Amino acid sequence: MNQSALSRDGKPVNLVSLAASGAAPVRQVADPASVRRLADVLAAGHFAVTGEIVPPDSADPWDFVARAAPLKGWVDAANVTDAAGARATMCSLAGATLLVQNGIDAVLQMTCRDRNRIALEGDLLGAAALDVRNVLIMTGDDPKGGDQPETKAVHDIDSRALMNIARVMRDDGVLPSGRAIAGRPAVFIGCAEVPSDPKPDWQPKGILAKIEAGARFAQTQFCFDAGIARRWAARLVDAGIAEKLYVLIGIGPIASVKSAVWMRDNLWGTIMPDAVIARLEAATDARAEGVRICAELMQELAEVPGIAGVHLMSPRGAETIAEAVAESGIMTRRGAARAQQIDE
Repeated sequence: MNQSALSRDGKPVNLVSLAASGAAPVRQVADPASVRRLADVLAAGHFAVTGEIVPPDSADPWDFVARAAPLKGWVDAANVTDAAGARATMCSLAGATLLVQNGIDAVLQMTCRDRNRIALEGDLLGAAALDVRNVLIMTGDDPKGGDQPETKAVHDIDSRALMNIARVMRDDGVLPSGRAIAGRPAVFIGCAEVPSDPKPDWQPKGILAKIEAGARFAQTQFCFDAGIARRWAARLVDAGIAEKLYVLIGIGPIASVKSAVWMRDNLWGTIMPDAVIARLEAATDARAEGVRICAELMQELAEVPGIAGVHLMSPRGAETIAEAVAESGIMTRRGAARAQQIDE
């Protein structure tokens, strides 16, 4: 595999590895065996932490690296969005590849909005060839809400159909046409979910259908109400879903009151309690308060049966994600527990 790229001075170099936040990138490629894998973290029973990166409007890999660098060491994997908001960016497969080659496990987001099944199947094979193992399969935002509203959505297949295709490619080693695959894609399939405060007659039919299609982990929309997350997770446990699906609750460090209100009013499915907005309004430093709220939620959700982790989202705010994880102590406690096991 050709792992060279061009540096800013035009000379060929190995793809940059992510350095500590604020440090200059190092020109080397990470050993794939050294990458901590999300699936392994979840299987070991650790409370997982994933982050999210919106790729830049750029063809320069250094721009992506700079955006992702603060997450290294603070998340178990980082999602790379697939034209989020129906706006073109560097493609998610390129970003995910850069992450894995530089020591961060990646979650490749794939939407059914922009590509037909042939292209999506090819992307699954390409991702596997590039050692990108985690795939979050989604429908995709409506192009009418993007900056090119005249764009035609493809939607050749839906997200469940693509999950099923990925599962069959992995387990049976064949494409939908029946053609055999050389080297089955070792894909860890994820889906998106929206928490709710379930009514007595609520049934998780949609989640069960995604599990049947092949989903093994789920990342949710923003839910800043730990009580709702707890009640929703309890129903998942009662339905036997927690044994089949790792659920990561979506939260994040909120930058300001304005951001919180916008999320509540514009992001479908977002759960934003009035109490969170009130805390941000009363804070002398809203940014720091947003980080604190996120850290507190991480600590609380880590104790909830049926919740396997958190998915931290903060568009162009990787630094605040790292701050929230550090303040929560989640990774520090996990490291201490691992050290104790080694000593024993």
